[in-house]
Amino acid sequence: MSELKTFNLRIDEDQLAWLSIDVQGEKMNTLQAAFADEMSDILAQLEQKKSEIKGLIIHSLKPDNFIAGADVRMLDACKTATQATQLATTGQEMFAKLGDFPFSVVAAIHGPCLGGGLELALACDYRVCSEDDITRLGLPEVQLGLLPGSGGTQRLPRLIGLMPSLDLILTGKQVRAKKAKKLGLVDASVPTSIFLDVAKSYALKSKTKRKSPAKEKLISSIGLSRKVIFDQAAKKTQQKTRGNYPATEKILEVMQFGLEKGLKKGLEKEALEFGHLVMTAESKALRSLFFATTEMKKEHFGNATPATVNQVGVLGGGLMGAGIAHVSLAKAKCVVNLKDVAQDGVLNALSYNYKLLEKQRKRRILSKAQVQSKMSQLRGGTDYLGFNKADVVIEAVFEDLSLKQSMVQDIEQKCPESTIFASNTSSLPIYQIAEGAKRPENIVGLHYFSPAEKMPLVEVIPHATTSAETVATVVALARKQGKTPIVVKDSAGFYVNRILAPYMNEAAQVLMAEQEIEHIDNALLNFGFPVGPITLLDEVGVDIGAKIMPILVSELGKRFQGPDLFDVLLNDGRIGRKVGKGFYQYKGKDKKVDKSVYKLLKLTPSRSIAEEDIALRCVIPLLNEAVRCLDEGIIASARDGDIGAIFGIGFPPFSGGPFRFMDTYGLDKLVEKMQQFELTYGERFEPCQGLIDRVESGKTFYS
Repeated sequence: MSELKTFNLRIDEDQLAWLSIDVQGEKMNTLQAAFADEMSDILAQLEQKKSEIKGLIIHSLKPDNFIAGADVRMLDACKTATQATQLATTGQEMFAKLGDFPFSVVAAIHGPCLGGGLELALACDYRVCSEDDITRLGLPEVQLGLLPGSGGTQRLPRLIGLMPSLDLILTGKQVRAKKAKKLGLVDASVPTSIFLDVAKSYALKSKTKRKSPAKEKLISSIGLSRKVIFDQAAKKTQQKTRGNYPATEKILEVMQFGLEKGLKKGLEKEALEFGHLVMTAESKALRSLFFATTEMKKEHFGNATPATVNQVGVLGGGLMGAGIAHVSLAKAKCVVNLKDVAQDGVLNALSYNYKLLEKQRKRRILSKAQVQSKMSQLRGGTDYLGFNKADVVIEAVFEDLSLKQSMVQDIEQKCPESTIFASNTSSLPIYQIAEGAKRPENIVGLHYFSPAEKMPLVEVIPHATTSAETVATVVALARKQGKTPIVVKDSAGFYVNRILAPYMNEAAQVLMAEQEIEHIDNALLNFGFPVGPITLLDEVGVDIGAKIMPILVSELGKRFQGPDLFDVLLNDGRIGRKVGKGFYQYKGKDKKVDKSVYKLLKLTPSRSIAEEDIALRCVIPLLNEAVRCLDEGIIASARDGDIGAIFGIGFPPFSGGPFRFMDTYGLDKLVEKMQQFELTYGERFEPCQGLIDRVESGKTFYS
């Protein structure tokens, strides 16, 4: 029996060639270096029969994907930049041969067509895609710290124009079929049932030379206009990345070079820079993040089988409850019943969900009928109507232990015995919420981050007697909601808030050392965080910080005691963004430092401490606490700790997370820095025993 191949060629009775792609034993088609010989054989067959063939259609035999990109694992096998460059060059040469055939070549796209998959499609004469919602096109390489290496930076701007290409390549965003057609990325977007027939009709078209895009789209021949566009793109990119992502700078450089010097030289430059980027620390860290999240999606926690969740109850109609309702409704496709003590809370939650769905309708992701259908699956009220069918009830009420315990009692009375009660508490231990429960095995923590419809992380917190089936069920639900769940131990602050608290406290200490608010925020923005710590305090709410700190101090010790400024701010009504006033003043989306806060705190602000020292002062207590969490078993692994910090609080992704950052920085160097800070600023910087032990033994977190 002959071995099944990835690429198979057949020629039909109309003299049309059909090249099918099906990576054996894999759910998704990916391009791999090992396929080079197979592809060379196919190209040789096509070359031999080119006078007989009337057209070529490239399609996938997978039911739900075209090509999801290149296999990222082959990049890790590259030991030098030259080897990585050769990979890119090989891809470029193969794709170029497709475009050189005398007959028309068509990419028939159904499902994800990403990275190398789209680069293959760009080398074809025509692209036809299905209108199915699973069909997405994009060049996401930048998210791995790379640039498209097999022609993407050169062919895309020549096809759809410079500005749309910059938008796609610099962000890595994916577009749906209708948007792809509007951009000119595909020639036709048609129902799935006929897309192969339409692809066939395009393959029979003559191979006419494509007209170059309109002058206002490409602007490749007008040097001054092109220079302005690249200058503006560079400025915006620098503002966003702050120089922490070298791939974005190289993307601009390579695209500009190719438009000035021509396609051939542009491709050479693309492959060269691709090779260099593969070897950067940033790309290696981002690729480790990709592997970690991919691995986590396949993990099962214990041997328990998750129960099916069709109906979800949500307690609390605030922003968090409304967001949890939305991901349960829109992503997990569950029927949702939401309860709040006040009718206004219910109406606000329903309105919040409607607005989110309407945004999708305006972007043509949903139709009007689909919005109405979704809203019909969401019911709100001040009673427990509908909760008798809930598989999981998620509580998102105030951080009050007695209130949460009363919610448990209500759900145990109103719902079936199998109903799981999941608490969205951010700090209260789950075992305390489960005290007095009739069915403690059904109680678990499910900690979302605000805003719940956007933030990708969920902490799953079983207490001592939570059943394995309960854990498996909420992990599966979180994944259906589009979240990345990590299972953490039931302890004050769990993982994310526990490492965040000393970071925020130290930012407050730096402020009390008379450093300007913007200086502190900028230091951490430049370090790579998405928002500065003082801004984050305003976003979270000073009142929330004031509630969480005493719990952490009482459970974990005085290192969690921050400076005495929360009470001063609260007494002055400075709760944060939600009331329009905190450290900053807010008017709509605009914010500016409220300088009267300095007078209130009796400070004369300056910029006397270097940004790098401010950043390290804030980050080191976070790192120290993360190591304690690992050694205490709060998190199962350094990998979970890295994912939790990046997805939960925006720890710089290009660093790979706190544990990978420590390995890269050097544990001995880090301990030395901490000891210096301890002498200068106090015992809160004392390195924990776990760090000292690893330095002495020569171990790292990933070795």
